[in-house]
Amino acid sequence: MRVSRVQSFIAGVLVANVAPHLATAVTGRRHLTPLAGRDSGPAVNAVWAGVNLVAGVALLRRAKGSGDVPADSRWNADLVAFETGALVLAAWMAGTERFFPMNSDPNRSSRHASAMA
Repeated sequence: MRVSRVQSFIAGVLVANVAPHLATAVTGRRHLTPLAGRDSGPAVNAVWAGVNLVAGVALLRRAKGSGDVPADSRWNADLVAFETGALVLAAWMAGTERFFPMNSDPNRSSRHASAMA
């Protein structure tokens, strides 16, 4: 496996991680981050989204400059690796929020379940 594909995969994870944190910041909610844990408010989430975006773009630029693929090619293994990283993060987030909800109101799921019964 080439280094550029690993970098592209990690970049996909990082760039995909921008969306939930940016959405949380814009809506003024709380969302778990490594910076402040469960008490991460909108400002912390905005910072974390920015960190992920900068790191992801930096990795993409580094992967593109690695010489593994022609600079003018549009579809290559690096793009597939990037999108696979984004898909893996999305699946992981959906699964963990379904079975181990950390970013939702703990009372909401019980109220929803009782309303469904």
